[in-house]
Amino acid sequence: MAPTEDAAAATPPPPPHFVIVPFVAQGHTIPMVDLARLLGSRGARVSLVTTPVNAARLRGVAGHATRAKLALDIVELPFPTDVAGLPPGIEHVDQVTNHNHCVLLFAALRRLAEPLEAYLRSLPPPRRPSCLVSDWCNGWTAAVSARLGIPRLFFQGPPCFYSLCDINAVDHGLHEQTAAARDDTEKFVVPGMPVRVEFLACYEAVLGKPVWALGPFCLANRGDAEATASRGNAPDVARQSAVTAWLDAMDTDDSVVFVSFGSLVRKLPNQLFEVGHGLEDSGVPFVWVVKESEAAAPEVAEWLAALEVRVAGRGLVVRGWAPQLAVLSHCAVGGFVTHCGWNSLLEAIAHGVPVATWPHFADQFLNERLVVDVLGVGVPVGVAEAAVMMLGDESAPVVAREDVARAVAALMGDGEEAGERRRKAKEYGEKAHRAMEKGGSSYESLTQLIESFRQSGGEKKTEDGTVHAWSPLKEQKKIDCYCNGSTDAEA
Repeated sequence: MAPTEDAAAATPPPPPHFVIVPFVAQGHTIPMVDLARLLGSRGARVSLVTTPVNAARLRGVAGHATRAKLALDIVELPFPTDVAGLPPGIEHVDQVTNHNHCVLLFAALRRLAEPLEAYLRSLPPPRRPSCLVSDWCNGWTAAVSARLGIPRLFFQGPPCFYSLCDINAVDHGLHEQTAAARDDTEKFVVPGMPVRVEFLACYEAVLGKPVWALGPFCLANRGDAEATASRGNAPDVARQSAVTAWLDAMDTDDSVVFVSFGSLVRKLPNQLFEVGHGLEDSGVPFVWVVKESEAAAPEVAEWLAALEVRVAGRGLVVRGWAPQLAVLSHCAVGGFVTHCGWNSLLEAIAHGVPVATWPHFADQFLNERLVVDVLGVGVPVGVAEAAVMMLGDESAPVVAREDVARAVAALMGDGEEAGERRRKAKEYGEKAHRAMEKGGSSYESLTQLIESFRQSGGEKKTEDGTVHAWSPLKEQKKIDCYCNGSTDAEA
């Protein structure tokens, strides 16, 4: 017997299906995995699309418990194997050791458009995608979503402050002015940046598209010790225990400075020596993360071993990956020397930890201005040039040990300025927690996002005859929206 119209009307629509396509870099993938977890925890169906090497990483990070509890699928797309000049097995930015390989990796990623489209077309109802969420570096997904008539959100990890500066710079011809400048160190004022600004409202108005601010995502895992310890990497129980035990031995809260420069920056030996000497000279207890590739050189390994002897009990050198979120959330940690990647800054501020800023490339310099000049929670190390230092550039200027020691001492000091930074950091941390709680701004933004793409249960044919489930938002217009992983707190 066929169901009545009333019974059909009473049947709830299927949950929206978000297909997420992260960029293959640690700092990009981490927040998009967090977004997938949040969407899944709110009842949405989520598919994470990536390549085999990165899928293996994601499975290790997500954990069996997470996949069992949430409707999260990890979908593998075949990675091109015939890209001339790109060594086999390189599918992630962290694996790149040659600048030329970066260009080739981007070229290979663009060729994922065809298998992505094939995957999306293969999905039967009710699993047809409601929305494609792609990293802003994956511009090749735009044509796929357009051909299939699927709304696309682009996920941009940096804050709205950076995005607003960027779009204002474009609108006012600032890029042309900087290109024509005779001196690379010449500074320019970005027009249209009010002193006091609600970053989200201003950027949404300038962009002319809907914006959802959903973070900080790092707080979504609070209460889950395993997720906190493994954020960004597979769990390393022994390393986590060693770092935690060392911090537990500190008898004073907020006394330790944490030093880490993200997953991409690789410092040459001469700069590593200056960092180490600066930390030693500061007299402040520290946890310093040194990448395995940085510590591999014999002279560096020997020097680090000698440093550890000199600072025994006061300093801990962690070789390789460290559980950053677990460290920043520890009560003993009171400061963070950072490269100003937005994930790192969000993790610090969300846990009330002020920062010493050492930007290296891309949005990091504007992020520094935000936390130092606008939010008032940072002290600059003093990088004068916008030097790119991803793979240990020989031409990059060396920051002297005196500057490292000065910044650390100022960050961890007892003076009025240091106290004010700590007060503001804790205040923003409290705001961040409220934003993520039920009823908070980020929680409600996620609710609005999910409801915007909830399928109505109908279907619609595109011009090529393909049948897709449709959503109210898609019926309004073909839309390219913006999804930001930061808070919208007023500054």
